[in-house]
Amino acid sequence: MRTLNRRDFGAAVIAAILLPATSARADDMDVHIDNFVFQPAELKIKVGTTVTWTNRDDIPHTVVSAGRFRSKTLDTDDKFSFTFTNAGDYKYFCSLHPHMTGMIKVE
Repeated sequence: MRTLNRRDFGAAVIAAILLPATSARADDMDVHIDNFVFQPAELKIKVGTTVTWTNRDDIPHTVVSAGRFRSKTLDTDDKFSFTFTNAGDYKYFCSLHPHMTGMIKVE
């Protein structure tokens, strides 16, 4: 087992103070899939925001924005995340149930 010398220990302490802790960003958003509906159906977010969809239905769903992103089939409690790096309107839907639609407006 290796022990830290004073220089290594000092570097570790400085890194712990200066480097930000990894945690969810305050502006990240969640969308829930429940009863064949995306909730909320529309989000307004800023560039750089990550949106995470969680399937709360007991049947599979997908999250698809043509030419932009596509989730795998999400079973119950599965999640899909996408980080929006460009401004614009992102219409999306469930490819298994196309009547299910949503919109992300990125500023």
